[in-house]
Amino acid sequence: MNANFRPEELLADQIAQLIGDVRHVAVGNASPIPATAALLARERGNGRPYVSLLGSPKNTFWTDGARELFDCAGQGRIDVFFLSGGQIDGQGNINLVSIGDYDQPKVRFPGSFGSAHLYYVVPKVILFRTEHSRRTLVPRVDFVSAPGASAANVYRPGGPVALITNRCLFSFAQGRFTLVSVHPGHTVAEVVENTGFDFVCPASVPETPAPSPATLKLMREVVAPQLAELYPQFAAQVFGVGTAAFAD
Repeated sequence: MNANFRPEELLADQIAQLIGDVRHVAVGNASPIPATAALLARERGNGRPYVSLLGSPKNTFWTDGARELFDCAGQGRIDVFFLSGGQIDGQGNINLVSIGDYDQPKVRFPGSFGSAHLYYVVPKVILFRTEHSRRTLVPRVDFVSAPGASAANVYRPGGPVALITNRCLFSFAQGRFTLVSVHPGHTVAEVVENTGFDFVCPASVPETPAPSPATLKLMREVVAPQLAELYPQFAAQVFGVGTAAFAD
């Protein structure tokens, strides 16, 4: 097996580890890296967790689309979900609406959809952003689509536990991010320079471990063909599905 790995494979491996031992992982639209991670976690767990991929007839029991996703989450039947945003700030707030003045925005995003609901009720929400820059990771979001934390008197079983980007991995606790590891080829100084919010930075920050040969083999030979049903272009580009790109 080729010892080299792609950035998407590193992220998927790390996200799969963040998922942990849970019952049910759900993945929304246009999320190929979280989908890869969820399927990887299922293969490692011999069928556990159950994985629901929105839009995939083979990997969901839903017949009514996102509405059933929200119902399941509200009933406590989804343990892990993934969210991103045009902006994410140091308090874990995400912005999926707009940048600039609300009435005359400079940039319009697709909209909050169910993010506020899912952020409150899913116990483990993993944030991800493949562009790690001061444009995306900001001191304060221009619009709060979903808050990272709530007042002490608000019942909230859900919330963010981590943020993973193309540069590093942060954990989230007590309303603040902490730098956990920096991906190969990147540095702590680079992360600081490209992050608009303050975060806890330990004196010693390790490098994010590369995926093991066994993990790469599992992703490329078992997960990638499953992923191709919903994300054929991503599976072909990253994993070479249908080619000899990763032959021994």
